[in-house]
Amino acid sequence: MPNRLAAASSPYLLQHQDNPVDWYEWGDEAFAAARDGDKPVLLSIGYSACHWCHVMAHESFEDETTAAYMNEHFISVKVDREERPDVDRIYMDAVQAMSGHGGWPMTVFLDPEGRPFFAGTYFPPEDRGHHPSFRRVMQSVLEAWTARRSELEQQAAQLTDAIQRQLPAATDLPTAEVLTQATTTILSGVDHEHGGFGGAPKFPQPTTLEFLLRAFVLGAAESHETEVADAITGALDRMSRGGIYDQIGGGFARYTVDRIWLVPHFEKMLYDNALLARLYVRAWQTFRDEEQLRTAITTLDYLVRDMRHPEGGFYAAEDADSEGVEGKFYVWAWDDFVAAVGDDTAIGAAIYGATPEGNFEGSNVLFLPQRLSETAADLDLTDEQLTTAKSRIDAKLLEARSRRIRPSLDDKIVTAWNGLALRAFAEAGAVLDNPAYLETAVGIAEFVATHLTDGQGRLFRSWRNGMRSVPGFCDDYAAMSVGLFTLYQATGDDRWYQEAARLTHEMIRLFADPDGDGFYATGLDTAPLIARPKNYMDNPTPADNSLAAEALLMMSALSGDGSLQPHIDGILRAAGQLLAQYPNAAGHLLGVFGVTIQGPKEVAIVGLPELRRDLVSVAWERFRPDCVLAVGDGGTSAVPLLHNRMAGNGAQAYVCRDFECLRPVDNTGALRAQLDGRAAESLA
Repeated sequence: MPNRLAAASSPYLLQHQDNPVDWYEWGDEAFAAARDGDKPVLLSIGYSACHWCHVMAHESFEDETTAAYMNEHFISVKVDREERPDVDRIYMDAVQAMSGHGGWPMTVFLDPEGRPFFAGTYFPPEDRGHHPSFRRVMQSVLEAWTARRSELEQQAAQLTDAIQRQLPAATDLPTAEVLTQATTTILSGVDHEHGGFGGAPKFPQPTTLEFLLRAFVLGAAESHETEVADAITGALDRMSRGGIYDQIGGGFARYTVDRIWLVPHFEKMLYDNALLARLYVRAWQTFRDEEQLRTAITTLDYLVRDMRHPEGGFYAAEDADSEGVEGKFYVWAWDDFVAAVGDDTAIGAAIYGATPEGNFEGSNVLFLPQRLSETAADLDLTDEQLTTAKSRIDAKLLEARSRRIRPSLDDKIVTAWNGLALRAFAEAGAVLDNPAYLETAVGIAEFVATHLTDGQGRLFRSWRNGMRSVPGFCDDYAAMSVGLFTLYQATGDDRWYQEAARLTHEMIRLFADPDGDGFYATGLDTAPLIARPKNYMDNPTPADNSLAAEALLMMSALSGDGSLQPHIDGILRAAGQLLAQYPNAAGHLLGVFGVTIQGPKEVAIVGLPELRRDLVSVAWERFRPDCVLAVGDGGTSAVPLLHNRMAGNGAQAYVCRDFECLRPVDNTGALRAQLDGRAAESLA
């Protein structure tokens, strides 16, 4: 008989609806039951694409004896970390404080007031080395709860106090020296042999790479220019050739278990692919490596093909497992590879490094041992011949793979992650002059407006099958605001500017710290938890406050609203210590901070759409992270940056900073010179 989770909206919670555990969702009902029964709360946090979450569920939560013990002695609460990032963040802090590390599944024991007193991650069903069994952990907790309650209460109070503390905000704003220091620190962690940062397990870290790319194109890395370029291109090249990238279907897995990007943990997340696709587009604009463009396009096309809801939003994730086996959908036994590719086996094996022995548990994770031009030379083929052969081989492999059982899909639609995807498709559409990508971006915006916004305009965190989950968090507002401002810049449609501006003002109302020190993750209108967290660290998506700072910066440039600057400054002061000491954890905010040093360039292009097209294309032809673009017919626009701009007989472009403008220009060469800082006149 299904338990309470049968009424949940989260696919992860629904995976547990048939457990014999008497699960509760997070909420007042669970804690009231804990108080009434004088029982501790057993909080289990995970997500649908988490392999070890599935393992612990099978070993413990599906076991009748274990479930009976849980039901007798605890109030058990199951949480989807993607649906409730606030709960996840608070209790992850507890896990890290108690054990020095964190991860999922997360297992936390709480008192009936929600205060944690013991925490860990995965617990096996039997003792394994230094890892106690789940049953032994529960027995120890119950014994302490019964016999040493006062000690637990004291520990819970101390741990809660530690969780509630915030980093002290600095008195002064960080200086440009922080950017130089951050670049040096980040470069010291580069893996020069295999690309990326650090060792195994290895994560893409797109926010750190984007900071380096922004620093490179803005000239903020002059003393390290070659090293920065090598760090960016080395990471992007090795990732796109590695097993972390789905070589035949497109899209990136979450991370690799090794240092060389070969064997992935096979789940695919929307946020990783949105961030990486955008990064590859912008890197291609900078370095003009066609492999970077190919990777960007195939990643975006993967999202459209496999991750899009029919009404326009994007699903959260694809699982690592199919048929209960991690990676089974993606890997190739040699005989299966030969059967699929046929006469092209020799070429296919050379392209993808496939062998009879395999590189992963007797099978092959497909990867590119070298760049395609090098493989073509080894096979005595032209680049064009190899490209033709590869397309033919990919089609065969993709068709054969389509007959396999796919990994399960987490089909909830998360607002913040759709904001990231919205930005990626809007920028790709503008950069590549691809109307289909722009239509995809518009579809995301309309989906969120229709399904994830209530009658009062309040955003919600996620949606699935007609059910909204909980009120949205700061990252939902900030990511959607940035995405919508980007969609406005890509289309010139005032509707998206107006909605982005509305969300930004609502973000300030709901989440801003009254003392001016950044933004809380949770809104004023939501039920309080034991702490009200603030997020400054990227993990793995851009942090709430970094996205908020970028949304505020965009709106300030487009509107001229000076009241927004103190909020930006408050974020930078609050995160100043983090930027200086742990730059790898704050790449997105560092990138935004780099633009604030001199202020963004405010670019206004006015005129009829067919007449302004060439000028607009100049604004998108290079990655210019310091440019904020307003596009329209002029005085009738809702965007203040366009007010009182005259188009003359055709189209005009105005390049400004702090609303001091260069002479308007009406041709692409003059605009390009102004945007690239080669104009003969200064801002005046």
